[in-house]
Amino acid sequence: MKTRNRGLACAALLFWMSGTAFAAGEAGLARDIERGRYLVTLGGCNDCHTPGFMEKGPEVPEGQWLTGLGIGFSGPWGTTYPANLRRIVASITEEQWMVRARVTRLPPMPSYVLQSMTDEDLRAVYRYVRSLGSAGQDAPAYVAPGGKVDTPFFDFVPQVEQRSAHAGH
Repeated sequence: MKTRNRGLACAALLFWMSGTAFAAGEAGLARDIERGRYLVTLGGCNDCHTPGFMEKGPEVPEGQWLTGLGIGFSGPWGTTYPANLRRIVASITEEQWMVRARVTRLPPMPSYVLQSMTDEDLRAVYRYVRSLGSAGQDAPAYVAPGGKVDTPFFDFVPQVEQRSAHAGH
């Protein structure tokens, strides 16, 4: 009888501990997601990776955040597009994200922002983006310098204004 009671007590204790660990894990995940949201906001990720964010700012509903942009950024490097981070994160593991986030990207992506983050920060960003779920379409593919660009794009080639000799007289 004592052995059976001890067995039931141990089982009850393990069940309680697993529930407590689960609750602690859930609370930790919730903190990571909130921290990731903060870092995405502070890092300006939405400025390029969310359609309409440059114009409307935080008025863009969070459900539309980080779905990529079909407008390119063209310069001497070719034409790049802000990726749909939600689809990317949904398709890779957290460890794959940790490697990917540390890779230098083509302009105008400020790779140094992600490279400056701690592993804890990058994991929080991953968990936040993943919490949003996969949505939208992939951004257009990179176009090499001199290639045909079939989308609208921002021209990042420095310009020098040509003034006439009579200007200002």
